[in-house]
Amino acid sequence: MTMRPRTDGGLPHGLLLLMSAATGLAVAGNYFAQPLLDLIGRELGVGPSAAALVVTAAQGGYALGLVLLVPLGDLVERRRLTVSLYAATAVFLLVSATAANGTVLLAGTALTALTSVGAQVVVPFAATLADPAERGRVVGTVMTGLMLGLLLARTASGALSELGGWRTVYWVNAALMALMAVLLRTFLPRLGEDGGRLSYVGLLRSTAAMFRHEPLLRWRAGVGALSLASFSVLWTALTFLLVRSPYGWSESAVGLFGLAGVAGALTATVAGRLADRGRVQLVTGAGAVLLVASWPAIAAGAHSLLWLLVGVIVLDLAHQAVLNSSQNVLYAIRPEARNRINSAFMTSLFLGGAVGSALTSVVWAHGGWTGVCVLGATLSAGTVVLWILERVTAGRAAGGPPESPVRHVGAPAPATPAASATSATSATSATSAG
Repeated sequence: MTMRPRTDGGLPHGLLLLMSAATGLAVAGNYFAQPLLDLIGRELGVGPSAAALVVTAAQGGYALGLVLLVPLGDLVERRRLTVSLYAATAVFLLVSATAANGTVLLAGTALTALTSVGAQVVVPFAATLADPAERGRVVGTVMTGLMLGLLLARTASGALSELGGWRTVYWVNAALMALMAVLLRTFLPRLGEDGGRLSYVGLLRSTAAMFRHEPLLRWRAGVGALSLASFSVLWTALTFLLVRSPYGWSESAVGLFGLAGVAGALTATVAGRLADRGRVQLVTGAGAVLLVASWPAIAAGAHSLLWLLVGVIVLDLAHQAVLNSSQNVLYAIRPEARNRINSAFMTSLFLGGAVGSALTSVVWAHGGWTGVCVLGATLSAGTVVLWILERVTAGRAAGGPPESPVRHVGAPAPATPAASATSATSATSATSAG
């Protein structure tokens, strides 16, 4: 398994696996604390509400990182940026590991989350290194690592805390992030910036302007936000369900339920391979429909573990399909601005997930599991509606039916500002052979 450049210009398999592991490890650090809030609160002498602020600090720091740091990949040398973010994350994890009080822990958590967006620099980095004909598979593999890190973080933190207390989680994560920074520094190729003469402020303005110039980004941001909102509804409410009758599970057992989502995460590479074969729109449409179809099974899971497992796996699979196919479409429209596009897209997803979690708490209090499932199904149906509207709009803009192929998803679109708006819709119809 080599990490040396391939003769055909593609991404070496070993390097791809390294980048996939790197994204998962970086993202996992934002979720390690969630099952440990009670332990942390007791040791640091803070109440449950104050301990819960650790989750809020992680969310806020990550949101700022998406907006302020991810676009830098289009302005500075990408290997240096990636390594710097991973090294900084290791340092900030040490702050949390040695925290003597809640204030220091909150600061360490926020700063760790801020720089952990290095994972969102790695994803477009991998897409840029990949051969256009296999970009879908490459993005799918990297995103599999990211989702595995997200899903398995709670399980891993519970196991590590049993071995040596909650601080052990941060010590181990810091060591792994430092090791990852060294490996990325060693094996990642140097990749120059594409931002031209943009200043940092100009870069941020350009990121915000992507929504105005790229209609495809607007559609896909909406689809992705609703998909992640639906995903967040399930995983926010799942604990509420499983700790009550008829399940009555312990908190540690609930953490293990995250393993059920692994099956769905592992399908991301399948979605990517279909995208490489020109079936990217089929993947999006099928994923959106499966999102809706998962909720009746999830609803039946109120009294059946089997149906609950089926629903969770289908929903995770569907969310991965929607996310992966959207990334493949978006990375094709402006190759020189992939980090800015990723920043805009992921920020939209983050907001969608936050809204989904917030709505879940309110709906659970008034409608229980049934209300939660109605909410999730409604958000999922929104992804279907937006995808259909995107297809219709793209077909009209191209002067033909939505399924008319124009070009392969991996082919670069015109990068001039004047052509950006039309190239976006062209990219959509180009990938709709499926």
